[in-house]
Amino acid sequence: MAQSSIEWTEMTWNPTTGCNKISAGCKYCYAEVMTKRLMAMGIEKYKDGFQIRTHISALNIPYTWKKPKVVFVNSMSDLFHPEVPVEFIKEVFSVMNDNPQHIFQVLTKRADRLLEVHKQLKWTKNIWMGVSVEDEKVTDRIDCLRQTNAKTKFLSCEPLIGPLMNMNLENINWVIVGGESGRKSRPMKEWWVWDIKQQCQEQGTLFFFKQWGGVNKKKSGRLLAGNTYNEMPVKEIEFA
Repeated sequence: MAQSSIEWTEMTWNPTTGCNKISAGCKYCYAEVMTKRLMAMGIEKYKDGFQIRTHISALNIPYTWKKPKVVFVNSMSDLFHPEVPVEFIKEVFSVMNDNPQHIFQVLTKRADRLLEVHKQLKWTKNIWMGVSVEDEKVTDRIDCLRQTNAKTKFLSCEPLIGPLMNMNLENINWVIVGGESGRKSRPMKEWWVWDIKQQCQEQGTLFFFKQWGGVNKKKSGRLLAGNTYNEMPVKEIEFA
């Protein structure tokens, strides 16, 4: 468990760690870089580096939170990675089912596995399910997500490394857009962002602009034509 600086969540919870690259959005993976740092610091949870690991001891953590939280699940991994046993995925979902006072935001690039196992999972309304869509090569992930039983469905278009024109946002509740950050970050064109915003407006989907990114993401900020766009599925969420 850790407080998060991610604009659309409050904290992170990692019952699994580790992953591997499967598409262009993974090129400069933040989780991989951070794992190397934590491993070098001798943090036990990351002693095996970026190999897939499940952490049964982490399953009890949400039961200890005294106030409602907005939680990004597996910021350091992908819950639907093929090496994560479906029985463990069920255990994670059971914890989320047991804690309806918290909102759990789950994000995956393995939309095919998500679709494969979604009927084995209990989708309470506090579980928001999302897929990463960084360019037009992976828009099939949207169709997989749409077919699941998740009550709230969202897209994370970050890092946005190409245009995403003519998306079908039917039954997609929320879209997050953000540019890549870091020393080697790939540029994001402004018209890509405006085009997605317009698609959201036309199709009744909430729009959240996270950041422009770049080498200094704090300096580049998150204003779009002088405005911030913080739409979320639950309006009453307030972050500390």
